[in-house]
Amino acid sequence: MPKQKYSSLEEIREIYQSVKKIGYKKASEKFNEHISLLERIVKRYEEDQEVNEMKVIIIAAGMGSRLKEMTKYLPKPLLEIEGGKSIIEREIDTVRELGFEDIVIVRGYQKDKFMLPNIKYYDNDDYTENNILESLFYAEEAMGDGFICTYADSVFSKDIFQRVLDAPYDICIGIEPNWKSRYENRNEHPTDEAELVQIKAGKIMSISKFCNPDAYDGEFIGVAKFTKKGAEILRRNYHRLKESSSCRFAEGQRFHDAVSIRKAYLTDMLQELIERGYPIHAVMVDHGWVEIDTQQDYEYAQELVRNGKI
Repeated sequence: MPKQKYSSLEEIREIYQSVKKIGYKKASEKFNEHISLLERIVKRYEEDQEVNEMKVIIIAAGMGSRLKEMTKYLPKPLLEIEGGKSIIEREIDTVRELGFEDIVIVRGYQKDKFMLPNIKYYDNDDYTENNILESLFYAEEAMGDGFICTYADSVFSKDIFQRVLDAPYDICIGIEPNWKSRYENRNEHPTDEAELVQIKAGKIMSISKFCNPDAYDGEFIGVAKFTKKGAEILRRNYHRLKESSSCRFAEGQRFHDAVSIRKAYLTDMLQELIERGYPIHAVMVDHGWVEIDTQQDYEYAQELVRNGKI
């Protein structure tokens, strides 16, 4: 007899309910074992479905001005890294290896240069007047089923994305605990630009650029996961801030580290959620990534890729 294949969660639930009724009627230990198994199958199926429906949002709107001539006529994410692929192509290949097909790019600077196939694009034409948080919300319609957010100017190993994806939290972010070593011989990129976190029992207690580095536990690497529930929390609080006329973060007022909410980074919004009591968890990673902001960073990224370290 061929194995029956079930194409939807509803079909599995129907089978589960039927077996459950039989189990109760028969009061059979064996039947109840099957019920328990089906409960686990349904739960795992629901978790897998949520992951499969998640999108990847890559923020690629900025100018990358610190790379000077290299980005005068080309957006930084399209710079070629060792092996003939651009920074952003490597990122896309990595998330596709993990099974993601719905990939979104928010573009701005020289947006017409982005011509990668099978990508959904959102345009931030006001990129000189805003920042990462607002760029992210140009892709708000892609957030509904949950999403992975990442920056387009970094190269990550597959393992980093996998760890963040596997973490059982509604909102979690990748953290590098050995962050200080990344700034050795990196004089073009000072440590006071690092987005640092304080962690207690696995939860982020604070995230900021303006802090005492010795009191902090790691650096945010630019990868964050929001489940469907996490995305709803993010969206609801963002719009509350943007739309409330009485909000203390009204336009023109500071928003955590940023001069205004319009100029905010994602980290400013994460700090807002922390202060409102929403748990944000740390996913610890050990190297396997590089952020490319300067010529030194670019050369270092080339070396890492060349030596197979990413």
